[in-house]
Amino acid sequence: MTDAKPLGADEAAFIAAVRSDDTAPFALMTERHRRELQVHCYRMLANYDDAQDLTQETFLRAWNKRASFKGHAALRTWLYRIATNACLDFLKKRNDRTPVPAELADVSEVLYLQPFPDGMLPEDPQESAVARETIELAFIVAVQHLPPRQRAVFILRDVLGWPAPKAADALELTVASVTSALQRARVTMREQLPDRRLDWRRPASHELSDDERGVVKLYIDAHERNDLDGLMSLLRDDLRFVMLPEAGTSAVTAKDAVDGWVSGGLFQPGYDDWRCITTTVNRMPAAVLYLRTPDDPEYRLFTMAVLHIVDGKIAELTGFDATDKPWLDLPLTL
Repeated sequence: MTDAKPLGADEAAFIAAVRSDDTAPFALMTERHRRELQVHCYRMLANYDDAQDLTQETFLRAWNKRASFKGHAALRTWLYRIATNACLDFLKKRNDRTPVPAELADVSEVLYLQPFPDGMLPEDPQESAVARETIELAFIVAVQHLPPRQRAVFILRDVLGWPAPKAADALELTVASVTSALQRARVTMREQLPDRRLDWRRPASHELSDDERGVVKLYIDAHERNDLDGLMSLLRDDLRFVMLPEAGTSAVTAKDAVDGWVSGGLFQPGYDDWRCITTTVNRMPAAVLYLRTPDDPEYRLFTMAVLHIVDGKIAELTGFDATDKPWLDLPLTL
């Protein structure tokens, strides 16, 4: 399968760079695709650290395979093909290395989940226009329920919009196999995201709404005042809550969530002096929480709560340990 177009300027320049065996132009031409490839790897792997590593692995494989590039496909397509197969190889090793207990089968992949910093999303307006729907945490988690090759088919076809023959060529499958895999993937995605629209290629705004900003402000205000009733009033009754890296994501009542926080020590002496700042990850609003303990003069980075807000209420709350993620570029103290 080839892209139906004459040899483009990028492809001609890339072939010239390959023939000269000069690493500088090769690096320059591949580097411009880093961010979108990193997002692609993240969708495949749900882990920012792994996505960074696999993007670098993509460039290494591209250099080693440079002589095979003939310009029949666009340079971007060629790189996506390499990145997809690198991710599939990685997933096979990861799954072989970390067998999953039966009781965690439904949530195993979410344990790898990490937030994606908005500052590392592609700057291209067209990519950014569809990024929010396909970078939000619920979408990333849902995709992880697909078997790896089915996952790759779904992302190439329904997220990137590749035609079936092009996806089949990239994955070395038949068109019939790609079509069958896509149909199965769509069924799973509908099961995992029953309340979300599933037309991933239709552009959607990536800006936060006034409603979202308002709810985050109220969440932070309630947290800093240790206002449990205020927090509970912001949560939907069928809240979906998870605190990673703990296992499990489930629907709980707002009261159960708050009771769990209290029983876990939150808002008790030593865990009741909070300051918060706002940020965005995965095109979603987030509150970054800083805790000051009685023997410390500073508020220290503690955790991040990523919020999915529906009709003025928090429908999903995903908590992450923020202290071990330097790539989020958060201040360590306030």
